[in-house]
Amino acid sequence: MPTENEKEYLIKALEVFKRKIIVISPDYEILAVSGDFEDIKEGIAVREKCYKVLFGFDSPCIDCPANEVKKTHRPSLKSARSDCLGLEVPSCMYSYPIQSETGINAMVMLDFELPTVEGLEERLRYSNAFLHNLILSAVDAVIASDRKGKIIIFNETAKEVCGYDINEAINSVHISEIYTGKMEQAKEIMRKLRENNGKLKSYKVEIQAKDGTDIPISLNASIVYEGDSEVATIGFFHDLRKSIKIKKELEKTQIQLVQAEKMASLGKLAAGVAHQINNPLGGIILFSKLMLEEYDLPEGAVEDLQRILKDAQRCSDTVKELLEFARQPRQNIRLNDINSAISRTLFLLENQTLFHNIKIEKLFADNLPLIPTDIRQVNHVFMNIILNAAEAMEGNGKLTIKTNTSDDNKYICIEMTDTGPGITDDVLSHIFEPFYTTKEAGKGTGLGLSMVYSIVETHQGSITAKSKVGEGTTFLIKFPVNPVQKNGENKDVH
Repeated sequence: MPTENEKEYLIKALEVFKRKIIVISPDYEILAVSGDFEDIKEGIAVREKCYKVLFGFDSPCIDCPANEVKKTHRPSLKSARSDCLGLEVPSCMYSYPIQSETGINAMVMLDFELPTVEGLEERLRYSNAFLHNLILSAVDAVIASDRKGKIIIFNETAKEVCGYDINEAINSVHISEIYTGKMEQAKEIMRKLRENNGKLKSYKVEIQAKDGTDIPISLNASIVYEGDSEVATIGFFHDLRKSIKIKKELEKTQIQLVQAEKMASLGKLAAGVAHQINNPLGGIILFSKLMLEEYDLPEGAVEDLQRILKDAQRCSDTVKELLEFARQPRQNIRLNDINSAISRTLFLLENQTLFHNIKIEKLFADNLPLIPTDIRQVNHVFMNIILNAAEAMEGNGKLTIKTNTSDDNKYICIEMTDTGPGITDDVLSHIFEPFYTTKEAGKGTGLGLSMVYSIVETHQGSITAKSKVGEGTTFLIKFPVNPVQKNGENKDVH
């Protein structure tokens, strides 16, 4: 209990307090007044009804916070009229109970001028604006909807990903329209949310843009509750298209690295085998010729020796290709025009019988930069691919050759597309491997595309193929405009 001295100071503090304070009974009778009440103190009679003394009413004010205090036994804050308790400015009234063991003995009414409340409201508005801007500027698409599926939040990233204008999404788009599975998929997500305590993390799903495009998404979502009731759901939609593209490019690069490793190993093996059989083959060819020249042999023996000589010569040619494939000769690097190189190759081939019924379409980009290449090797690349295309089309079809620069201008790109029967996926994955061929026995060594791959690689370029059965095949070759000069290389650019 406070001492008499403390009570005296508390009473003085109330008297100088710059807020109006009135104490009323549960029956609205005035028990005491204090604080900044000097202007109306004389008109206030103790034990009179507050609503009658202050406003001339016959019953309690409808918006009086004391009504709420009587019901809940808890403090209450409500807006008051400008004339409440003689106030000249809009204010809020705070009321709290004075309680005993038997219940509420009295209620205290304390006014707050609106500037104080406005400060709180201003901070609340600032917080709401900050939260709003935070959602709008999020790097992921943020979409929230109420229980009926009406969209209530749709940020800038959601606009970019889905293609809907923000106002359009909020006013006329149902949340189920965002999902490719329509309502069924939206229901499935809600089911999973409820199974996981209202949370869903990194859930893979496809959504549908306004133009019908399916977009792969990693979804983080949650249910918004008020008490125990579900009132909304909110989701953060992370667009996976860029990640998937990067992953595919990495997988493609990995395949190319494995292919390069395989080619290097096979090249060494090929060189060893070629050297081992080259001398015996030379002997077979030499002595076969000597026998034909120096001996008078029966016709049947001559035919047999000629067959031996022919097959030995074919083996010798294969050995030469093997050695060429394995050898890393000094390149004669000069600045060359790729368009001219392709045109020269076509000039050598166009008049051959195989090309008489093949239409050749040249779509050459103008003003391509000259690039450092060994023109002899590059011509071999073009000739091999063009001949393969003509043979695949069996001398009847269309060959389209297109040149251009890459988007970043770092590469010259050459596309060669035929209208042949195409290549199946299981064959396409092996076409650059040495000795792999789909031609009949004796009609190919399987080294042509292997050498093409090796030449392009030594030029620090790349070659890939894509094909569709029944439609044709496209080879894409890229040569760097400014290849990196490696240490120890002996290349002269003129």
